[in-house]
Amino acid sequence: MTSGTSTGSLTRGQLSPLDQLRLFESKYDPTTQSIIESLAPRPTWHCLELGAGAGSMARWLAERASHGSVLAIDTDPRHLDVSRAPNLSVRRADIADEEFGDAAYDLILARAVLEHLEQPQEVLGRAVRWLAPRGWLVVQDFYYLPSEHAASPVSKALVAGYVRRMEAQGADLGWARHLPSALGRAGLTDIGSSVTPAGPGQSAADDALIGTRLRQEGHTLVESGLVTRGQLTAFLDALGKPEGRDMTTLLVSAWGRRPGARSTGGPRPEEAV
Repeated sequence: MTSGTSTGSLTRGQLSPLDQLRLFESKYDPTTQSIIESLAPRPTWHCLELGAGAGSMARWLAERASHGSVLAIDTDPRHLDVSRAPNLSVRRADIADEEFGDAAYDLILARAVLEHLEQPQEVLGRAVRWLAPRGWLVVQDFYYLPSEHAASPVSKALVAGYVRRMEAQGADLGWARHLPSALGRAGLTDIGSSVTPAGPGQSAADDALIGTRLRQEGHTLVESGLVTRGQLTAFLDALGKPEGRDMTTLLVSAWGRRPGARSTGGPRPEEAV
């Protein structure tokens, strides 16, 4: 990324939040899809996605569960297009207090959601209740590495500023470290986990996402005094260059299965409340 690109990083209103969502999906969908494929999904599965964003995973799940159903929820569902799949439905909801049918879903996906909640373990426990016996819960959240260990003084300032802003908004940036044990405490079995590094230079998708995010939000870091304009510009100038490469976060993925025998009775309600 050139310095000409970063010059526009403090220009407000040039990018839609949808740009960031789509870049996020392009970076992380392959990892999420690979995990779900390893669970041997069936065409008849009923699936629930908590925090569906721009809907790429909800649409992918609707294709995999072609004879089942997918319910995608988000606090802002305007980017979720139900016309893309006949077995996809959408609901505006906040999972902090929303309830769904007990034992109603074969797969529940929560990506980059629980870390933003005040009581993630409580919500995790409720999600387990919504799982059918032998159903799978897949959770992915970010663990932020210490900013003082960043690769350069500019990176230290930018990462520290971003982390402080996220924490001020209520995010628990250490929660993801406990995901595998949290699934165990919630009563799941067959627990697996993986870690995916993220940060400047980790991939072209990382650089595109970070650049877009800072062009969209960087001015708030400057205005709040967390970083200087010069630090933000220097960080963006280094994107795509060897000296700008760093590992700032880890996507922690964990999955587990609700114990018990799968019911052989009639069909479960797709959107029971």
